[in-house]
Amino acid sequence: MKLQKSTVIALCSVLEAAHEPGRQISSAGIAEKYGVSPHHLAKVLRRLGRAGLLESARGVGGGYRFSGNAKRVTLMDVIGLFEEMIVEAAGQREKAASTDVERAIAQVLGEIDETAKAVFKSITIATMLRLIERQNRVAGQSPPV
Repeated sequence: MKLQKSTVIALCSVLEAAHEPGRQISSAGIAEKYGVSPHHLAKVLRRLGRAGLLESARGVGGGYRFSGNAKRVTLMDVIGLFEEMIVEAAGQREKAASTDVERAIAQVLGEIDETAKAVFKSITIATMLRLIERQNRVAGQSPPV
């Protein structure tokens, strides 16, 4: 499964902010670290803000801060803001199929989409942060921004 660039940027931004929930992170820092345009990132951050996942503060020392609950917010909560609902697309794919082979393929793809959606709903931001910390310990690296 391939996620849109906006979705990946959103996941990275949320994870960066959730790593230290009390600290403001700058959009410039995120843009530089992930090699994205500040303009594109600003759109993503606004959408995350409207969804209540990030709070913004302007001025010197401003930036973005995670405002969700890392133990409750799931990957699907973020992905759903930027991606078409996976299952709806699968249903449309089956209706568009005209042969038995196409319908069978559409059904399997729909089941894969359902499984992916269930997995995304089961993984919280807190779980992802623990995974990142574990990977960093193994690699001897420092934590996110």
